[in-house]
Amino acid sequence: MRLGLEGKGALVTGASAGLGLGAAHALVEEGASVVLCARGESRLSAAVEALSRMGRGKVSGIVGDVAVPAEPARIFRDAERAAGPISILVANAGGPKPGFLGDLSESDWEAAFHLTLMSAVRLAKAALPGMVERGWGRIVFITSVSVKQPIDGLLLSNTLRPGVVGFAKSLAREVGPRGVTVNCVCPGPYNTERIVEVLERRAEKAGIDLEESRRRYLEDVPAGRFGEPIELGRAIAFLASTEAAFVNGVALSVDGGSVKGLFG
Repeated sequence: MRLGLEGKGALVTGASAGLGLGAAHALVEEGASVVLCARGESRLSAAVEALSRMGRGKVSGIVGDVAVPAEPARIFRDAERAAGPISILVANAGGPKPGFLGDLSESDWEAAFHLTLMSAVRLAKAALPGMVERGWGRIVFITSVSVKQPIDGLLLSNTLRPGVVGFAKSLAREVGPRGVTVNCVCPGPYNTERIVEVLERRAEKAGIDLEESRRRYLEDVPAGRFGEPIELGRAIAFLASTEAAFVNGVALSVDGGSVKGLFG
């Protein structure tokens, strides 16, 4: 299937590693002109260089922090200067601090609010005017299976990521008549730094080693393994494509079957 992404401008945030890099990789495979955004310059430069070697779509990078209120609008302006009109936005940010209620301070909650929820709102607000004017756009928010099945020890994620899904569903109804789709992907366990952090905390709490923590986690994953970021990326590339024009307002689990609910 040809996805029709050749030459389309795309911005992917949180893109120097992990799931964001997987999304950027998949869009570059399809020939899109992709702008990667991340906080760390050295890792970002390495990611841009690696994707550029694929010889497909144009790749560039912008240093920025989507958790800072003024940054999403600035990042989006710089992305359009680098790649032309941005028709695809993949809004991603690192997961908020793990922990249970007693582990989290007021400042942890405030930081997570800006990182997890308001970064999505601000990026969409920057992207939508141009998409609506051109009559075509794709917004994909990377959330988590925690929006469908809360994950022990990830209270901030369990609380704030469902807000992103509610925002996306509402926005999909608002801008769907104007040629713009808004969807979420809900990744489960992937081979990323985030899963190592979660497994280490579980191991410490249970008094076991990291390998045993990994084994126990995978008992609830029918696929029997952790996903690779490019697998999530290819699902995102489909949602961003011309072929997915009638897919709007969904929260798609890409999780190896780990969500137990009937509507996972």
